[in-house]
Amino acid sequence: MKIFIIPTLSVQYLAEKIKKKRDNFRIIFPTENKDGKRCFPDGEIYIKIPKAEKLKDRRVIVLHSGMPKPNEGLIELELILQILRDSETKTEVFFTYFPYSQQDKVFEKGETNIAENLIEKLINYYNVKKIYIIDAHFEGNKWVKKYPIINISAVPLLIEKVKKEFGKDILFVSPDIGGKRRTGIRGVEKKRLDTWTVEIKDSKGLENIVKGRVIGVVDDILETGGTLDRFYDECKKFGAKKVIALITHGILSSGIQRIKKKYWKLYLTNTVRQKRADVDVTDLILNTISKN
Repeated sequence: MKIFIIPTLSVQYLAEKIKKKRDNFRIIFPTENKDGKRCFPDGEIYIKIPKAEKLKDRRVIVLHSGMPKPNEGLIELELILQILRDSETKTEVFFTYFPYSQQDKVFEKGETNIAENLIEKLINYYNVKKIYIIDAHFEGNKWVKKYPIINISAVPLLIEKVKKEFGKDILFVSPDIGGKRRTGIRGVEKKRLDTWTVEIKDSKGLENIVKGRVIGVVDDILETGGTLDRFYDECKKFGAKKVIALITHGILSSGIQRIKKKYWKLYLTNTVRQKRADVDVTDLILNTISKN
């Protein structure tokens, strides 16, 4: 049975790769308006799914990345899902990167858990049957268990590539306890105090394990690079031989450049379209969809 994939603009580069890989996947690209664009002159999003009515009762995967335009991307995603809801498809959503994933709890009064709100809307309003997410930042949180979320990790891909180049004599660590929760890799005690503030409480545990070693720092999201920058300094202070970074989601080009300059080497997946991405997740996407 054919599986239909509808990509948003943010992941068309991945959809083009998928077209060349598997015969049982059919890519449906939303069509452009009369001006040959996917938006109107005032910036409002335009979406049309060709022959959407023929997708009734079909398995349809909407492929989306929450970057580089998280807000416009969500509007595009919702328009696609509304068309599929009206067409009575068996809709699933695959996020290569989930937008607003770091706003996954209420830190102070007057805030909201945007990540859960979005998940709830996709399932309860748009009738989404499953939600796939690559290295969800909120993986392991209690509320996640309430929803049909399948978290897939790109960390094994990153580690495999690193081991091919550096061999097995490398120590993988996480720069915070959240990373340890998500990956099971040993992490330093770093705590997020609120939406804006992160505190590294204690890195002395590194002292006895990093000296003279090649250290692979594994993290899910690279934005400004501040945490990774400080973590590099801690590793070098305790005598690490080399420090490399393994990152799933490269959000900001400025942060990527910062870490690229400081670390011995940076390994980055293409869940978000970035020029410096060197680890492809296309097969991870296809294998996950095929197995579920």
